[in-house]
Amino acid sequence: MALPALSLSLQFGRFKGVERHRIALPRHSVARCIRHALDIDGEITVRIVDADEGQRLNREFRGKDYATNVLTFDYAQSPVAMADLVLCAPVVAREATEQSKTLAAHYAHLLVHGTLHAQGWDHETSEADADEMEAYEIQILAELGIRNPYGT
Repeated sequence: MALPALSLSLQFGRFKGVERHRIALPRHSVARCIRHALDIDGEITVRIVDADEGQRLNREFRGKDYATNVLTFDYAQSPVAMADLVLCAPVVAREATEQSKTLAAHYAHLLVHGTLHAQGWDHETSEADADEMEAYEIQILAELGIRNPYGT
């Protein structure tokens, strides 16, 4: 089965330590993660930001005054999934360390997670929806050769 087509823009903000994140996120790996999570063709921008930008965006768009790991801004879900995924580098790095994961593996999980959100998946609506989304993430990540990020 052919994977969906993807138009990808990969952007890195300017912040201390950005090179570590560039190394963990080669363009081909980012595209592979997103394409495995897409059910339809996609136009996705991925932006890696520092804590200040991550916190500002989370505050302005979600009313939560802290930097979170990934924000998904979805603009269309059909006929093409169009979205921006904003990943906060220091939060992702901290979580990867806390969860004993490689930075690349944690980014892969968050790229899959954000791409599912871009297509309408939501884990905050009900426990059943959360369980279904988590199971799908585990399946996609297994296809990518990445172990279950939830550790169960």
